[in-house]
Amino acid sequence: MTRNTNDLTHSYIDSPEKQKKLYKRTLFIVGLSQIFGGAGLAAGITVGAILAQQMLGTDAFAGLPTAIFTLGSAGAALIVGRLSQRYGRRAGLATGFIVGGIGAIGVVFAAIINSIFLLFASLLIYGAGTATNLQARYAGTDLANAKQRATAVSMAMVFTTFGAVAGPNLVDVMGKLALAINVPALAGPFILAAVAYILAGLVFYIMLRPDPLLIARAIEANKQEHDNQKDCTSSEQTYNKRGVAVGATVMVLTQIVMVAIMTMTPVHMGHHGHGLREVGIVIGAHIGSMYLPSLVTGILIDKIGRTAMTIASGVTLLLAGLVAAMAPSDSMGLLVLALSLLGLGWNLGLISGTAQIVDATEPSTRAKTQGTIDVLIALAGASGGALSGMVVAHSSYAILSLSGGILSLILIPVVIWARGSKKERTLKVNKEL
Repeated sequence: MTRNTNDLTHSYIDSPEKQKKLYKRTLFIVGLSQIFGGAGLAAGITVGAILAQQMLGTDAFAGLPTAIFTLGSAGAALIVGRLSQRYGRRAGLATGFIVGGIGAIGVVFAAIINSIFLLFASLLIYGAGTATNLQARYAGTDLANAKQRATAVSMAMVFTTFGAVAGPNLVDVMGKLALAINVPALAGPFILAAVAYILAGLVFYIMLRPDPLLIARAIEANKQEHDNQKDCTSSEQTYNKRGVAVGATVMVLTQIVMVAIMTMTPVHMGHHGHGLREVGIVIGAHIGSMYLPSLVTGILIDKIGRTAMTIASGVTLLLAGLVAAMAPSDSMGLLVLALSLLGLGWNLGLISGTAQIVDATEPSTRAKTQGTIDVLIALAGASGGALSGMVVAHSSYAILSLSGGILSLILIPVVIWARGSKKERTLKVNKEL
């Protein structure tokens, strides 16, 4: 078995044509899984806060579900990253999605027996699906060259759109289905999440062969062996660390802002007479804007550059915060616009940040580094979710939205600093030559 595996790996090392075909096939597999993963992700976003609000009887802790499953995704991101590092993308991603599906089943039972403890424990496990849905984007970049990386990430996210948009708009349908089988209506979307996450895991487990990360490592090792490459210079290592730091900062900040405003929007709408159907429309538009623009944003990031598009992310998030803060509570149009801008800003930040991480890492350590960074992203989301309810309870939704928009402006000096560091490194290398 080992010999056959080695022979298969070497057949890809010696054939650029086979590498290209595997790259395209991997993108297709990632895309297919993301359709299911997006639907599973949408359930917790759409009704998680409302479910907790009903069970707890207070708004102050309405952000806890998002915080808990995001916290769960932090631990899962580390585990999925380590599994992928050791055994490849197939093992890590399949495990993460299936565990997330088990968590969704737990949420359904928690709603049936009205158990807060089981709800929170299940949401923690459900977070594994969220983490895996995010980490799946890396699989498409393993065999991509430097000019394809943002585009590869965007391709995975485009497919997420189909499930992510369908999920919130199926809230009403799944609620009626749940009631028909004597399950609380708000648990309905989590039935969809359980099926979707498990299907996503099975797609990876059955179809992701050979593993793109293992092939990428073998290609890199072969290249170093034939080129007699030495260890990175001190300046290159410093640049790579800065690249990782900047990419992580971009994704962490966009995640905090996006999660905080998104989490409290359904609760805000509920207070002003909007029903589940209206909430589903707004959140559907938001999630669509998180993923659908990937049709073009990945290409723009590869062509225009990581820096310019990160600045665009900060400006877009600021506009989202301003519109959300000023929108009349009964204005569906402005709420849709605000949440759409919020999704677009997140999209720009996530893809540009991910591309910077891939640029600054090698295949030999990439999965472990990516998993660790996704832990930070998840913790940022958990913090944003937990604090959002408290901010609104003690001030207002408008203050929360405005604060998030202002916070996003930090992205601009961060990427300008990174650009300056890159210029310094280029000058140093030119002098050495």
